[in-house]
Amino acid sequence: MAEPLKKPTLYDTDFHAWTLDQAAKLRARAHNGIDWDHAAEEIESLGRSQRNEIRSRILVVLIHLLKWRYQPDQRSSGWKGTLLEQRSRIADEIEDSPSLRDFPATVLEREYRPARLKAAGETGLPESAFPSACPFTIEQVLDPDFYPEAS
Repeated sequence: MAEPLKKPTLYDTDFHAWTLDQAAKLRARAHNGIDWDHAAEEIESLGRSQRNEIRSRILVVLIHLLKWRYQPDQRSSGWKGTLLEQRSRIADEIEDSPSLRDFPATVLEREYRPARLKAAGETGLPESAFPSACPFTIEQVLDPDFYPEAS
């Protein structure tokens, strides 16, 4: 026997409207009107989003640090600006969520592999020109005053 068709909810048809509706119900303490399962799912996704944000910004920092070190003749204020911006945004995320303070160190090596590949593609240098393991510590990656010298 076929199951009856489920009527689409506001969550299914207009996510933005659903978020506004659920926020209003939470503020009003209208417990019976809360879409608990979806609300929990969305709150969890916010945490994943912050981690993804940090991971993505670390990748960009690594790419630019590699380019800075291995193409010193190509250094530009744009690269420096990118490094400053990305590091500042990582610091902002950690300031907003101190429980993520140790997270960058846990993803450094994982993000280095794609950074190495991308740096090779952007510089035209062979992948072998870059170390196989990350040559930077997490402290250096996050330090707004760190710029590696040419090797």
